[in-house]
Order: sequence, then structure tokens, then C-alpha cells
Amino acid sequence: MIINNGCAYVVEGDVFFDVEKSPNYGQLSRQRLENNRAGERVAVDPRKHNPADFALWKAAKPGEKSWDSPWGQGRPGWHIECSAMSARYLTFKFDIHGGGIDLIFPHHENEIAQNRAACQQSCVRYWMHNGHVTINNEKMSKSSGNFLTIRQITERYHPLALRHFLISAHYRSPLNYSVMQLESASDSIFYIYQTLLDCEVALSDVFQEDDGEKDRISAPAQLCFKNLQDEFYARMSDDLNTSHLLTGAFQDALKFINSHLNMLKKKQPKNQQLVMIGSLRKIENKVKEVLKVLGLLPRSGFSQVLQQLKDKALKRAGLVEADVLFMIEKRTTARKNKDFSMSDQIRADLSTRGIALMDVGNETFWRPCVPVCNPTAL
Repeated sequence: MIINNGCAYVVEGDVFFDVEKSPNYGQLSRQRLENNRAGERVAVDPRKHNPADFALWKAAKPGEKSWDSPWGQGRPGWHIECSAMSARYLTFKFDIHGGGIDLIFPHHENEIAQNRAACQQSCVRYWMHNGHVTINNEKMSKSSGNFLTIRQITERYHPLALRHFLISAHYRSPLNYSVMQLESASDSIFYIYQTLLDCEVALSDVFQEDDGEKDRISAPAQLCFKNLQDEFYARMSDDLNTSHLLTGAFQDALKFINSHLNMLKKKQPKNQQLVMIGSLRKIENKVKEVLKVLGLLPRSGFSQVLQQLKDKALKRAGLVEADVLFMIEKRTTARKNKDFSMSDQIRADLSTRGIALMDVGNETFWRPCVPVCNPTAL
């Protein structure tokens, strides 16, 4: 089709796209064709009509894998491969095409040109280009040897913690990998899921009557709901800007849930309790809605994921839960003996390994936390 439409030419078994036949060439990358400096990176092929022309089909070289074609043995060009796969699985028109920011030019620019030449339209409605993940501010790449696989990371951190970390920056911005940022992401989602689990348990424990009052919500809840909804729509409408979605109004919603869970424990008139229940349910559902859109709402339930997060934290600390429980018991004994120096030392030692102790009444519980000193592993 591209050749028949006069947008490509054949030279000695190679098929080149004629970029001058594409009037909008350079629109995606905001580059003008006349500003491209030929031969800056690679030698210019004198057979091309224009140095920017690119191969749709390459004639076979000795020892290369090749296929039959009307122009002889050869193989597809880099750019046409992607167009062919898209057409095969997504048809010639689809909504979103993604890729690394380094693919904007020439790869995606050339995809657009050849697609328009073939079907007289741009096949993609929206292009989304992500920034690179870096380590020590250098691009993570296999060739540089400074890369980690997802499998390596998720051996020590929960996949949802990794996802939280990845959406903490705008998708077009570079994201610098660090262990402490993953620790912080793990801590954040533990707090989120623990809050929502506490809310689910509390709401299941209170009486559920068919009373119109339970559908009412308080004025503070209405404001909290509106702020979260408005901020969510504003951020997502701003080029899917997820970088601050889990701060601001989202954190205010979590604080609202926690404060109202504490108030729910106190004795109060029935109508006030029903309004409080309705308010909690309204905010809880909105928080879950945001998490679902971001892919952070676990399918297995909060209790299971919280346990998985604790297991990962123990693994990073080089401990098993029995070790932590032993230290809690030892600390409890020290407190009974008024040996507060020993008590504080046990708490401090565990905190350096990412384990926080929380005293609630006469009991002590533990949860993962960000280590007070940088972990050395991974």
C-alpha cells in the first residue's frame, strides 16, 4: 500500500520510505525535517532520496535470517515491525500507544509516517512516553550492567509497593531508583491498607439497621469527599499526573477515617452513630475507588496483603516473626523492671532493621517501617 501510494521506493532489494511525502513528518517530536543534520550519527546512504528516509524492508545480508518478498530475500525494518504487530492485534486504529521517551524520534515518528501512508490516517489517538528509571541518575540498562529485574525487586518488596513507587513520579519524568524510596512506598501502602482494614472491621462490627440516617453524611465528610474527588479529577486530567495523587486530599481522607474510627468507639446517640457510619462508608469507598484506578486495590483483601508486607519486611531484616516476638517479650520484661534504657534500646535496634513497635494499652504490636539507617542490600 505504501509503495502504491507513492510514499516509498525500491533500491537494490531495499524499500525506503520517502519522508518528503509525509507533510506532517516531525509533528510528534516537534522536529522540522530541514533541521535534521544528516550523517551526525551514522553515514548517509547515498541511495536515499533524503538522508532521513528509513527502511521499510532490508535486503538480506549473508548469514542473516530472511524471508521471501517481492523485492527478494530480506527482513522487515525496525519501524514497520511495530506497525504490523499493532495492525494484527489492535487493528489500524487504537487509542493509546506507549513507549520510552527515547523512542519518540525516530521510531514513533516513523511509525506515524508509514501508518498514514498506508491507511491515510494516524492510527493512534494518544501517545504516552515514559521517562527512564535511573540508578544514581544514570539510565538503567542491561548494556550498562546497572539494572535490576522486577523479579529481583519483588523478592524483597511487595509488587504493590513497587507500583506505588513507580507512580510517585509523573510518567514522563525520570525516576531515580533507591532502596529508601521503596522502603517509603512499602510503609505508605501498609498505612493505607491497615487504615482500610480497620475501617472494614469496624463497620462490620456496628449494628446495621434499615434506617435512612445511615445514608446521611456529615458536613466534614462531604468536604473531605469533594476535596478528594476534585483533586483526583484535576490530577488525572493533567496528563495523568499521579505524582501527588496519594498525598494531599488522599492523606486527609485517611486521617478522616482514622479519627472517626476512634470516635466510633465512644458511646453516642444512635442518629449520630448512623451519620458517622455513613460518613465512614462514603470516604472509604472513595479511597478504594482511587486505589482501583491506580491499580493499588488488592484483589486478595487487605489482611492478606498486610501479612505479605510484614513477611517481606522480616526477610529484609533477616528475621522471622518469632525473633520479633521474643524481643517484644524481652522489652515487656524490661519495662516491668523499669529498665527503660533496655526497653528503648530494643525498640531502637528493631527500628534500624525496619521493624516498628507500637504500644497499645498493655499490648505491644509490630509493623514494618522505614529503617532509620539506609539498608545496604539491593
